[in-house]
Amino acid sequence: MAILTTLLAYLTLAVAGAVAGVFYAFSVSVMRGLDAIDPREAARAMRSINRKILDPLFLGPFMGAPVLAAATGGLLLTLDRTDAVIAFFAAAAVYAFGTFLPTVVINVPMNEALARASVPDDAGGAAALWAGYSPRWTRWNTIRTVAGVACLLLAGLGLYLWGTAA
Repeated sequence: MAILTTLLAYLTLAVAGAVAGVFYAFSVSVMRGLDAIDPREAARAMRSINRKILDPLFLGPFMGAPVLAAATGGLLLTLDRTDAVIAFFAAAAVYAFGTFLPTVVINVPMNEALARASVPDDAGGAAALWAGYSPRWTRWNTIRTVAGVACLLLAGLGLYLWGTAA
């Protein structure tokens, strides 16, 4: 049981770190880069990114982080490690409410709206479309990033607490 728990704990760290890193990269570089080009091209590029990110390489870690954190917490319950349990369950909750929920409720619907919108041929119309999308999307993405990093730190704390008592 301890080996499985250890494996899940480290997988939680890995996938939470990967997702937080993807979101961080978007907020500090991808969106800034898109904001610096023609809004018509930015909208087209973001549409392409949104289509390509929907694959197992991203969705597996994105969906797996809270499940792995909660499963690790559950296994730690059987090992009577309450301090570490709390950290892993907190990691799962922070991820679920700070990363997963904003993605489903805000960022994905914004992506879908951008995909449905016709990108105006004129620069002014495209600029208005992009200006209505990018700042809000980036703000919520940054919130997802912070929650992802918090999940990572909480999982690390849980692993530390478990390891220091062993």
